[in-house]
Amino acid sequence: MAKQSMISIVDDDQSFRESLSRLLRSLGYAVSVFPSAIEFLASPKIAATACLIADVHMPEITGVELYKQLIRTKRAIPTILVTAYPDDRVEKQMLASGVECYLRKPLEEAHLINCLCSIFERSKAP
Repeated sequence: MAKQSMISIVDDDQSFRESLSRLLRSLGYAVSVFPSAIEFLASPKIAATACLIADVHMPEITGVELYKQLIRTKRAIPTILVTAYPDDRVEKQMLASGVECYLRKPLEEAHLINCLCSIFERSKAP
C-alpha cells in the first residue's frame, strides 16, 4: 500500500477534519486538510493528492460539485464522499459516476480503510 501518498480532506467541520487527519496519519498516510472546496482547488497540493475525501454537504461548493468539477477539468482524483445526511439517490448517482466510496458519518474506520486499500491497490496495478 502506498502509505506516503497524499490524502486531502475537504470538510467544513473542523473537528471532523482534525479527527480524520489524526486517524489517517496514524495509519501512515500524508494528509492535507482544507475547510472548503475553494481552498482545495486553489492549493498547489491538488496535484500531489492521490485520494480526496470530501464532505457531500458544504457551503459554496459541495463535495458532489467538487468531484464533478475535477472530472470536467480533467483532474480526476480517486474520491471518497462522506456525509452526515445520506441520500440513496445521490449515493447511487455518485458511485455510478466514478466516486470510489460513499460513506456515512460517523465513519466506520473499517469501511474507510477498505476504501483506501482498494484505491491504493488499484493505483499500483500496471
